[in-house]
Amino acid sequence: MAEFYQIFVDFINEWLPHPWVRATLWLLAGVFVSSFSTFIFHHLHWLGASKTKNKLDDLLVQNLKSPVRWSILFIAIYFALKSIPLEEFWLTIIVSIEYTLAVFLWGIFVYRVARYALSYTAQKEDKVHFVQAKTLPLFENLLFIAAIATGAYFILVVWDINVGPIIASAGILGLAMSLAAKDTMANLFAGVFIMADAPYSIGDYIVLDSGERGKVTHIGIRSTRILTRDDVEVTIPNSIMGNSKIINESAGPYEKYRIRVQIGLAYGSDVQLIRKVLMSVAEENISICRDPEPRVRFRSFGDSALLFELLCWVPNPELRGKISDELNEQVYDAVNNAKLIIPFPQQDVYLHHVNQTGASD
Repeated sequence: MAEFYQIFVDFINEWLPHPWVRATLWLLAGVFVSSFSTFIFHHLHWLGASKTKNKLDDLLVQNLKSPVRWSILFIAIYFALKSIPLEEFWLTIIVSIEYTLAVFLWGIFVYRVARYALSYTAQKEDKVHFVQAKTLPLFENLLFIAAIATGAYFILVVWDINVGPIIASAGILGLAMSLAAKDTMANLFAGVFIMADAPYSIGDYIVLDSGERGKVTHIGIRSTRILTRDDVEVTIPNSIMGNSKIINESAGPYEKYRIRVQIGLAYGSDVQLIRKVLMSVAEENISICRDPEPRVRFRSFGDSALLFELLCWVPNPELRGKISDELNEQVYDAVNNAKLIIPFPQQDVYLHHVNQTGASD
C-alpha cells in the first residue's frame, strides 16, 4: 500500500510540477468526488432504500452521506496541503483538526445506528427480554456515555496526548464512586435483571418472603411497588426483590387462582351426602370458574371430625377474599339445611378418687 501511494505521488509530481496547481487540482477533485458521492447516496435512497419496509437501510443511507462527503474533502485537503511548502508543525495541527472532525462525524453515525438497533430490539420483547421498552432509556444512556468516552479517547490519541494517566485516574474515580453508591448500583443492576428475567409483571399478585401480598403497580430501575389489599403501597428495593423468594399467584398457565374451603363434619355423617351438598354450593355460586371444574376432597380423619375441602377456581387472585367469604356462608347454610353436624373439639376428663391407702375407688 505504501509503495502504491509513493508511485501515485511521484506520478502527480512529475506531471504537475507546480505545487499550487497540484493543491488546486486536489481541492477541485475533492469537491467533485464529494458532490458525486452525495448524488449517489441521494439516488440510492430514492431508488431503493425508501421503497423497502426495513428502516435500517434508510438510516444508513441518510446518515452516511455527511461523514463520507466530509471524509473525501478532508483527504483532498490533506493532499493539497502536502503539495505546497508548509511547515510540518502547521500541517500536523491541520491534520489533527481534520482527524478530530472525522472522529466526531463517524462517531455520530455509529451512535445513531447503535441507538436504532437498541430501539428495534426493544420492540421485539418476545425475542430479546433483556432490552425492553422500560430498560431502553438505561441502555441509551449507557450507549451515550460509551460513545462520549470512546470519542474522547480517539481525539486524545489524535492529538498525541498520553491517555494512560487519564484512564488510570478515571478507573480510580469510578471505583470510588462504585463503593460510595454500591446500594444504588445493586438496585440498578437488580432492576435490569428483573425486567429481563420477568419473574413478575405489572398487574400480577405476588407474595413476598416477609408475608406482604399485593398487586404489582410499578417496576422501576431502582424499586418495585406493590399495592396491598389494604390499599397500602409498599416500595421494595430491587436488590431485595432479586434475592427473595417470590410467589407469583398470577403466573402459570392462566391467571385463575384456586381457593380451598375447609370444613369438618361429625363422625357418622354420610360421606356421599357431604360431597353432594358441597358440590351443590359450588354449582350455585356464579362467581367461580367452571373450567377447571370444582371438586370435593375427603382429606383426613381429624380428632373430632371428618375433614373435607371444597376446591374451586376464581378468575384472578384479587377475588380470593370476596369469593371465599361467599362460599363459607353458603357452605354453612347448606350443611345446616342438610342436617349435617359441624362438631367442635371435645375432651372427656375422667376423675379417679384416691383414698389414703393409695387405692382408687
